[in-house]
Amino acid sequence: MNKPKCEPLDIPDKFHLKIWLQEQANKYKLRFLLAHAEDGVIWGEFRNNQLVTADSAFDYLPKLHPSTLQQCRAFGANAEVMVWQTDEGFQARIIEDEKDTEFIPENQILWGTQAEKISGGFTLVSDGSQGLHHAVPLVDIKFDGNQKLYRPLRLSVRHYIHYDDTGLARIYLSRLVNLSIKKELGNVA
Repeated sequence: MNKPKCEPLDIPDKFHLKIWLQEQANKYKLRFLLAHAEDGVIWGEFRNNQLVTADSAFDYLPKLHPSTLQQCRAFGANAEVMVWQTDEGFQARIIEDEKDTEFIPENQILWGTQAEKISGGFTLVSDGSQGLHHAVPLVDIKFDGNQKLYRPLRLSVRHYIHYDDTGLARIYLSRLVNLSIKKELGNVA
């Protein structure tokens, strides 16, 4: 089985984060962005070669700023570009699937038991009485109004496997693939 391609990416000394991410999205056919910043989680989507982030729909949400960015992942069906902040500046890497790459798929359940508002192609979702919320670049999310625990949002992840000399398998690398909605309502375990 083949391993995915995992390589560092060059970031210019003085670069514009949003423009650089748009260039990578165009080059590697990336669709979504998930960023973690000092002031919160930032979702985005690449639309017509432009990065649109959740703060464009809800101006009180965190904005994508290099000064507060901890890490971000731009991802799609075949690749993920990750950028992270270090003491020396930004670092980046690309993971691309190769033919016959072995992986374990996982659909992680995301926070969100109800829709608060829909605007600009984003849905502001909240979860429980804690007031946890984030705005995902999806609309038409079906929530179960009676079952307050149902969370339909899914983040698809691929975990890549490496076998050592003894044949022991371990996950050595993971990447984001897709953001989606679980289609059917049902009990959540």
